[in-house]
Parts: sequence; structure tokens; C-alpha cells
Amino acid sequence: MSSNRLFRFPKPEWINSPNLRTAGVYTAGALFSLGFFFFIDVSTYSRSWKNASDVHIKFVDWIPGICSALGMLVINSIEKTRLSADSYSYSGTGVAWKARLVLFLGFALMAGGLAGSVAVLVLKYVVPEYSFPTLYFGIANVVANGLIMLSSVVLWVSQNMEDDYTYNLAL
Repeated sequence: MSSNRLFRFPKPEWINSPNLRTAGVYTAGALFSLGFFFFIDVSTYSRSWKNASDVHIKFVDWIPGICSALGMLVINSIEKTRLSADSYSYSGTGVAWKARLVLFLGFALMAGGLAGSVAVLVLKYVVPEYSFPTLYFGIANVVANGLIMLSSVVLWVSQNMEDDYTYNLAL
């Protein structure tokens, strides 16, 4: 056992399975599409003839979802290798801190999207004390942003697994 390991127990071999990576990517896609399904569902329901209230989904309700989706794009566009070591062959010096800064901004966008959806839920639906069919508009927004955030984490972990087919070309 190497002396620079953090935990005593070794990492299981099944974690680096290509099938697990593929399942993680599909799971992330399913979570992302389920999150947007909740939001599109509630957006169409708010404008339908079945909605008895005067409350509708406006652009304010869309802003948290846009922030979460942009955060997901930013986070998953960064390679994990760029976070750990500086290299002079890619865009000059200081690649690691630039990648970490962009990763932080992506997580800040997603956290802001989730916090924004909770704020919209509380300020637009809970404080005026709307009943449940109207309250569902805010709840679905929070669920959608939470699923987008969860899908981003699943995709980040599954895309950055090491496998037998990656080669380290550093000397």
C-alpha cells in the first residue's frame, strides 16, 4: 500500500468499469431531462385552462433554471487533469488555478440557481399563502434545479473516472 493514500482501504476495481461510466452518463442525462420535464410541465400547466389561479410562470421563474443549466455546462466542460497539475503546454502558466476558478464559478452558478429557485418558491408562492396546485409551481422549480444539480455531479464523477484506456503521457 502506498504511503500517500488518504484511506486505508483500496479503491474497488468495479469503480473504473466502462459499463459503470456509461451507466453514469445515461443516469445523468435521465436526471437532467427529468428536471427539465418538471419545469416544462409546470410551465405549460400554468398557462392552461385548468389553472384556476391568476399566478403564472414568468421569466423570474426561468432564471434559476437557466443559471443551473449554464453551471452544468461550465462544470462539465473542464477536464479533471487540468485541476491537479500545471502544465506549460496549455495556455501558458497557471492552468490549474484558472481551471479551479472556472469550476468554482460553475458551482456558484448551480448553487445560485438552486438558491434562486428556493427564493422564488418562498417569495412568490409561500408568503402569499397559495394553495397546492399553485404552490406546485414553486416546488417543481426547486425539484428541477435540484435534479439538474444532481445530474451535473453524476456526470462529473462518471466522466472523470480513470479507466484502462487512458494513458499518462507525462514524463
